[in-house]
Amino acid sequence: MFERPRVGNRALLVALDMGDGRGTGEAEFRELCLSAGAEVVGFVTGARRTPDRRYFVGTGKAEEIREQAAATEADLVLFNHALSPSQERNLEGLLKCRVLDRTGLILDIFAQRARSFEGKLQVDLAQMRHVASRLVRGWSHLERQKGGIGLRGPGETQLETDRRLVAQRIRRLTRRLERVARQREQGRRARRRADVPAVSVVGYTNAGKSTLFNALTRAQVYAADKLFATLDPTLRQLSLEGGHAAVLADTVGFISDLPHELVAAFRSTLEETLEADLLLHVIDSSDPDHAEREAEVEAVLAEIGADEVPVLRVYNKIDQAGLAPEVRRDASGQVRGVLVSALHGSGMTQLREVISEYFVGALVQRWVRVPLAEGRTRARLFALDAVLEERGADESGWLMQVALPRDALETMAQQQHLETVAGPAPVAGGAGGQ
Repeated sequence: MFERPRVGNRALLVALDMGDGRGTGEAEFRELCLSAGAEVVGFVTGARRTPDRRYFVGTGKAEEIREQAAATEADLVLFNHALSPSQERNLEGLLKCRVLDRTGLILDIFAQRARSFEGKLQVDLAQMRHVASRLVRGWSHLERQKGGIGLRGPGETQLETDRRLVAQRIRRLTRRLERVARQREQGRRARRRADVPAVSVVGYTNAGKSTLFNALTRAQVYAADKLFATLDPTLRQLSLEGGHAAVLADTVGFISDLPHELVAAFRSTLEETLEADLLLHVIDSSDPDHAEREAEVEAVLAEIGADEVPVLRVYNKIDQAGLAPEVRRDASGQVRGVLVSALHGSGMTQLREVISEYFVGALVQRWVRVPLAEGRTRARLFALDAVLEERGADESGWLMQVALPRDALETMAQQQHLETVAGPAPVAGGAGGQ
């Protein structure tokens, strides 16, 4: 019987090309392992059409992995694939070290990143669901009934006891998360009653979502150049043109082959995406595989039912891609993408204007005359930060230059008796008048 070591981060990585057009995914997998804190001591690659039922990689490749694991003194072997419980058991018996598949690796990273109460509950639930399917682990002693003085009687194997305890913990975690989800829904209902639009930031992990979130809201969300740098969802107010505001949500990053345990456990968090009025899909423009990453995100959005939510594509990291800030529109004038550098602030003004245009309409500038009897209207225009210039008042009212959405300006003109007028004459003695 093999006793699994509990410590050590020297990792041998294994990734195969399964003939699905994705290749081995070596670069991303290495980055995942480094994000988990592993010390990479080697990398084994290969090609295979179908997984081997016993070792996933086949007998010959398994022997190659065993030899390299022994040569590099690896503490664990990390697979860039989903392994069945029996495959993990067989590999650990052959390699004499810990074996972890892609799902287990991502779950470990999420466990390290979770900071909030809800985030920890979600990760704990995902881990319990993952463990529940892998309790066999190949340890035959778990199948024996308890024995010894004081332990006879229940007639329950250790494996059955473990399964029962895990099932109980899953039920407790599910109930606690349901309470948190109800609280989150109350917050969403309050925002809907106040008619506050919601914007959710989504994208592939490490595309710069948190950096963009900080740039738009002046928040201090942790951001770093590594996969899953932030995990917990964060909500902040996003100020728009004309004094309007929205709620901006920073969500967990997506990745290819995102474990279904995580999609299920993080459903309440992902509902911030599902309930959003607009999604900002952040794309790393410097990534040569950004089109493939974009498709992966869209697949996850479809899986959680958010594929019908309007999307604004934000191409980030243009400083690394050698591009200039730009708002891309189609022939009809619809925005198809905004090019920005969230780190350096390039294009952020244009992005904010595009978001404002989506929610409050394109702003128009007009000179209006506000009657003296409409002092509250004048105060409201200042409160909306819509006044660009004011030229004092006479018996006919205040002359003001304002910037408002066209619909809002027309409504105020009808209800508050605003009069649109021509701009004032140039001031005598101004430039060129001497």
